[in-house]
Amino acid sequence: MEMANPNIATTSNVLGTTWVQAVGTSATAIVTAASSTVVKLDSLYIGNIDTSASYKITVDLYRSSTAYNILYQVSIPAGAGLDVISKAIYLNENDSIRLTADTASKLQAVASGEVIS
Repeated sequence: MEMANPNIATTSNVLGTTWVQAVGTSATAIVTAASSTVVKLDSLYIGNIDTSASYKITVDLYRSSTAYNILYQVSIPAGAGLDVISKAIYLNENDSIRLTADTASKLQAVASGEVIS
């Protein structure tokens, strides 16, 4: 069941936000659109803070108990970064962007966008 999708033309608040997360081995939301909000996610970057090994990242859009993969086990080289979302996507209320790594504490994520309500 898809949740309500607020009309962003009639909103009263647009708040610029940056989210950060150390990526673990369980799917964990870096951003979730709360009830009666829409999130416009403008960017998502993943960095590998290890200087000697590659690690894998999975990114999914989680909606109505279903995970839709954006990336699946993509390897990020040592000391490198990955631009995951370079064009905006919208999250309807209760949608989440979740991150999962193959090894904890080696990947870090930074996302930016607007919370619209």
